[in-house]
Amino acid sequence: MSTEDRPPAPRSLAEALRARGDAALGALLRSRPDLITPVPTDLTQLATRAGTRASVVRALERLDRFALQTAEALAVAADPAAYGELLGLMAGDDADPAVVAALPHAVDLLREQALVWGDDDRLRLVRTARELLAPSPQHPSPTGLGPSVREATAGMSPGRIQEIVTTAGLASTHDSVSAVTALAGLFTDRARMTALLAGAPADSVEVLERLVWGPPYGQVTADPAARLRWLLDRGLLLPTAPGTVVLPREVALHLRRGLAHRVPEPVPPVVEAATVHRPQVVDSAAAGQAYTALATVEELLKDWDEGGPAVMRAGGLSVRDLKRTAVALDVPEPAAAFWVELAYAAGLIASDGEADERYAATPAYDEWLAQPPAERWSRLVTAWLAATRAAGLVGGRDAKDRTLSALGPGLDRSAAPEVRHRVLALLAGLPEGAAPAAGSVLARLRWERPLRGDRREDDLRGRLAEWALSEAELLGVTGRGALSAQGRALLGAPAAPTPSPVAEPSGPGDKLPVHHHHRPAPLAPLSPAEQAVASAAAARLVAPLLPEPLDHVLLQADLTAVAPGPLRRPLADMLGVLADVESKGGATVYRFTPGSVRRALDAGQAASDLHAFLAAHSRTPVPQPLAYLIDDVARRHGHLRVGAASAYVRCDDDAVLSEILADKRAAGLGLRRLAPTVLAAQADPAGLLEGLRALGFAPAAESAEGDVLITRALAHRTPPRT
Repeated sequence: MSTEDRPPAPRSLAEALRARGDAALGALLRSRPDLITPVPTDLTQLATRAGTRASVVRALERLDRFALQTAEALAVAADPAAYGELLGLMAGDDADPAVVAALPHAVDLLREQALVWGDDDRLRLVRTARELLAPSPQHPSPTGLGPSVREATAGMSPGRIQEIVTTAGLASTHDSVSAVTALAGLFTDRARMTALLAGAPADSVEVLERLVWGPPYGQVTADPAARLRWLLDRGLLLPTAPGTVVLPREVALHLRRGLAHRVPEPVPPVVEAATVHRPQVVDSAAAGQAYTALATVEELLKDWDEGGPAVMRAGGLSVRDLKRTAVALDVPEPAAAFWVELAYAAGLIASDGEADERYAATPAYDEWLAQPPAERWSRLVTAWLAATRAAGLVGGRDAKDRTLSALGPGLDRSAAPEVRHRVLALLAGLPEGAAPAAGSVLARLRWERPLRGDRREDDLRGRLAEWALSEAELLGVTGRGALSAQGRALLGAPAAPTPSPVAEPSGPGDKLPVHHHHRPAPLAPLSPAEQAVASAAAARLVAPLLPEPLDHVLLQADLTAVAPGPLRRPLADMLGVLADVESKGGATVYRFTPGSVRRALDAGQAASDLHAFLAAHSRTPVPQPLAYLIDDVARRHGHLRVGAASAYVRCDDDAVLSEILADKRAAGLGLRRLAPTVLAAQADPAGLLEGLRALGFAPAAESAEGDVLITRALAHRTPPRT
């Protein structure tokens, strides 16, 4: 295209956006969704919003490391900068071929996200991004570069500038502007700078080498040493404040051979396979974990079925209740917190909303129990994949130094679903059966979302990734560290790549393992409808791998029963009432005790029912000691009865009590006869007195010893305390 045919260069970001087609605008809004809320009225408003500090910060945080390095290089380049200048800053004098190959994609990405606009001969970084990334004494640049010669000499006297120019071997000028330009020209001329530094004392060069990669600032005394004086006299160090000097940007770039970054990272780190297993082994191990996950959640919910721990005033479980739950599940406390949060995310537990608020199973728990095991597993892992709550934070501290509790506030992290999905997607990119080295997964994630500034100390994404790897193993999404077939289906991922010995080399003589040298198209999160289809496919894959429920146990003479595998629902429920679990594992051991048999009788079972149940479901004869135990407990069961009553009425004339019971007006008092001369009431004593008086009787209150209580007419009593 000739110069006459080329469209005029845009003069602003708004003009650049107007020149975009619909597809390019759609790509911008997908990469920066905050720009469309609320919907902008026109492209001018869209450009204004794209330049706001909050939006630019979000966009920078979502750049990969090389794209961010490119933006940082543009922040220290001229404004506008030609592509050639940017290429020099990124590839250096040696023109690293990997950087040369990757830079066009990085520039296109920055353009797509409206962080850079303009043609290749006039690249402009959005002003807000330049302010965020450009070096300053308060906010050093990640490049380690300091201010330019022009910026560093802004407050210097004209006489001092002329002295520096003369000492550096340049001709003096009539004004400071031309003098600074001449000095900057010297520092950017490779040949002349090499000649100048060739005559520098060795200890002066050593000072420059200490500052070259940053930070570029150093301290000097009022009377600098000779090695520092040589540098100051030639402008190779410039004063910025009393006692402080800085290495000018042009000098540093010469010493760095033109590089803005010490280590440009154009290629994402390889996700390395630590071990490789047969796919069948991985799928079987994952299915075993899936079965354990189902058993653990069932045990948790069975424990909370009739009302679980109390809800703390600030919300969540207390530390004591979490410890009790961990003991009941026989897992460490962090794992207990994970299972509790998972059941909550799946909608299986919630607070009951009563005045004495407690956690309990929801009606959805009964529906979940009725589903086949594979569908129950699918529901758990789908809820986990989309959950914004991070159970790994439990036990930590929030911004106000308050302890974060399971099921409590403060555990939501919006990045959690994205990180889980990305971790599994990286595993899906490995050959089938390959388990990654955790460190290489974290390194890849840090390349894709590098930490900037103060956030380096709080690597939340790194912690979320570590938790995602361990939680995926607990749930059976992975087996032995490798993504299972059912886990791959859960993501909607294609078939695993076929291993090959080497990938394409990135440079002469360079050979790398296959695993992620190239940048594969990332797996996008699925829509709700797509996720439902993927979850159903995962359930179909895991179903044949889960152990088939059994309808029998093996009774033993030592009052135990062995379940050699998972039991069918009616058998498991009944055995859970009739016996106590003694040990778990591949086979579960139940123990019969007087207390457990009494529990079954309390549930309405008769001794004959228990004998028939055991005979029907045991592959071995019912041992005599167990039959004797059931009969012995049944003989003594129910001789004493305990109930609840708030007050009583006694009268020697049982006819009077019969008259009270027959009166329909007494129905609200909850009366029932315990003996010919005693009635029990659900009403409290004061309410019972008033109710009987309203019926026309004249009852008297009595003390616990049976003495009549004398009260004054105007005495006041508080209501009974709950």
